[in-house]
Amino acid sequence: MRLRKVKNAKERLEQNNNSFYISNPEEYKGKWNELFNNDNPIHIEIGCGKGQFISTLAALNPDINYIAIEKFDSVLLRCLEKVLDSNLSNLKLCVLDAQMISNYFSQEEVKRIYLNFSDPWPKKHHAKRRLTSPLFLDEYKKILPKKDGEIFFKTDNRGLFEYSLESISNNGYSISNISLDLHKDIEKYPDNITTEFEDKWSKLGPIYRLEARIKGE
Repeated sequence: MRLRKVKNAKERLEQNNNSFYISNPEEYKGKWNELFNNDNPIHIEIGCGKGQFISTLAALNPDINYIAIEKFDSVLLRCLEKVLDSNLSNLKLCVLDAQMISNYFSQEEVKRIYLNFSDPWPKKHHAKRRLTSPLFLDEYKKILPKKDGEIFFKTDNRGLFEYSLESISNNGYSISNISLDLHKDIEKYPDNITTEFEDKWSKLGPIYRLEARIKGE
């Protein structure tokens, strides 16, 4: 979800360093459970937008640790503003580039990755920027369990979904629980948590969904 640049966003994030916002995520590689002070599984959302999805999950699942990731300060600030008055001890936020995510997490440190309504980058020469391109899928393998590490993916873009089906299946993942119209299939997915984008645009067309898991060696 794209938002306008917010003045002094980085400084405003820094004011809440170590409560929700983590300004130095590279220092916690291999030690995220120490930061959360428990050994619960870690799930991350790459591209958290305003934070509705990840904050709802964190509230519903106190036995799972969640990390919301954004590339831009201004976007993450909106997520921080949403959760600032909550008491979610199992949620952290950080700014980092998912293209280098293995610089911030160790192998098997993350159990599940959520990709919700990522930028489709529709032009062919931009394909490598898609979060389901082989470049990113290989990065995810460096932080997920070597067997059964999970990616949960949703999009409203048919082209991105078709591309993702092919890219994921050709890069060492198995695919299951595919939906070509999530909100019509909602009885099959009663635990679906929506994003702000999903609430706004699902009335205009189908939402596509899949789950992917690393096949293992």
